[in-house]
Amino acid sequence: MSDTLTAPTTVAEVIERITAIQPLLRQNAAEGEIARRVPEASIQALRAAGAFRIGTPARYGGLEGTTQDQLDVAAAVGYADGGAGWTVALANVCGWLAALFSRQAQDELFGDNPDALVTGVLAPTATAVRVDGGYQITGKWYYNSGSWEADWAGVGIPIPNEAGEIVNQGVVLIPRRDYSIDETWFVAGMRSSASNCIVVEDVFVPDHRVMLVPPAIGGQYANEFTADEPVHRSAFVPVLALVLIGAQLGLGRAAYDFVVEKAATKPIAYSFFERQAESTAVQLQVAKAAQLLDTAELHARRAASDIDTAAAAGDYPDYLMRARVRADTALIAESVTQAIDILLWVHGAGSFAESSPLQRIWRDSAVAARHGVIAPAVSYEVYGKAILGDERPVSPLV
Repeated sequence: MSDTLTAPTTVAEVIERITAIQPLLRQNAAEGEIARRVPEASIQALRAAGAFRIGTPARYGGLEGTTQDQLDVAAAVGYADGGAGWTVALANVCGWLAALFSRQAQDELFGDNPDALVTGVLAPTATAVRVDGGYQITGKWYYNSGSWEADWAGVGIPIPNEAGEIVNQGVVLIPRRDYSIDETWFVAGMRSSASNCIVVEDVFVPDHRVMLVPPAIGGQYANEFTADEPVHRSAFVPVLALVLIGAQLGLGRAAYDFVVEKAATKPIAYSFFERQAESTAVQLQVAKAAQLLDTAELHARRAASDIDTAAAAGDYPDYLMRARVRADTALIAESVTQAIDILLWVHGAGSFAESSPLQRIWRDSAVAARHGVIAPAVSYEVYGKAILGDERPVSPLV
């Protein structure tokens, strides 16, 4: 925490601070792409703003934000720098995930460091052997966003019985000292998210840092404080899915604002229009982009509201609602990417100049939209089957 700033006490204050540092984040974005990690100056400014405390329980000095809070914070950062926005979004949701574990695990993670950052991947790409008091684990996990900044990793494992047979799936918390990082994140967009591979070699993880995934999908968590912490009663997969579009919302608005501002003075090449804003064709395109971004925002707010309202009431959403939130997530990502595509047509070939923020926005949004949990075709099939009562499984993450 900065010497000149006290810790923020509300999410609204965090967003105000993020808005104030957006010029810095925007200025550092190109550097982050080259380094393939968010620049340290941006990370420190975001820490001072409280941007990484949204998922941390209030018991440890965090802000214990709602799903909507997580979206708003990620969007505010993503508006200036998509990679930083994605890093903030994933760190906060992984902090929320860590707060679903036992009190003992939370004490280890947040007790001495309320600014502790968590990265993670649910895929059980590992081997686990049951031993006295826990598991010996070896594995590799792709793609852990914010890998360099993280103090802990939450990663998926297969759960074996005493005979070595796989009987379940879990998530385990592993401290930074127990894993290494392979630099594997060489991509077209979201370069600064540092979504590298985490490697673990024969590490012991005690039982209190293990959480079973199938019960969590149904709302059964190890956290003993859920009665007093509505946020930590929120639906597991809907939260993990929906937060993936927080930075996207900011990227879409950044592209829109940039193109609309330039349209007031930018001519249309090989036409008689000296100002794009005077062209009916441009007006129609901008209107369509605005509506697509509004569609994304409205679906995001509805989905977040449903998650947060159910959590506050102590209700766990049924399968149909959870399936719809996964489909909403896909629709939001598609709507933002379609809007950005239209805006690129409006702005023209200059969009792809290395000096233009549009080319980075375009690449960041396109890569983020292809996250495996978003996958529109799969997500829509999940929802369609739920609507029509087709019980054949498509994905366990609903």
